[in-house]
Amino acid sequence: MIDSAQRIMARKGYSAVGINEVLADAGVPKGSFYHYFASKDAFGEALLRSYFEDYLAEMDGILGSSGQSAGERLMAYWEQWRQTQSLEECQGKCLAVKLGAEVSDLSEAMRLALKEGTDAVVDRIERTIAGGLEDGSLSIDGEPRAVAQALYDMWLGASVMAKIHRSLGPLDTVTAMTRGILHL
Repeated sequence: MIDSAQRIMARKGYSAVGINEVLADAGVPKGSFYHYFASKDAFGEALLRSYFEDYLAEMDGILGSSGQSAGERLMAYWEQWRQTQSLEECQGKCLAVKLGAEVSDLSEAMRLALKEGTDAVVDRIERTIAGGLEDGSLSIDGEPRAVAQALYDMWLGASVMAKIHRSLGPLDTVTAMTRGILHL
């Protein structure tokens, strides 16, 4: 159910998707849904938590790869973002971008799941920036946490703009800005 919902909601949004559509796609009877989830909001929270668990594991793989400097690993992460966020059909890889603004006003539980997930992403970016300062592969003006947050915010915004413009231009611009901020 989670996989089906992630794929469908990444394309259509949260409010536009009914539970019946998810259940039909997943081949699950409606009674089974209510055995696991009290409501669509509870399902939405579980969906976001599952999404971030997978996303963070993938991010850890990119940022933890050996044989590259921290700066190279961080740019590999941004390149992966560019590839997965820029597709018209993102296969569920852009759920935070797609649902962030929509569900934050609908459900406190979903807002908190988004906050915890995005905070964890920023934590990893911050640690990688700190590693890049240590290995000399990048430099920044400011504190690692503030730079990590600003970069993440820029990439989220550029992802939204790429969808609005149906163009990679905003992601190309933020890639160049990221290189400048990191002095790469």
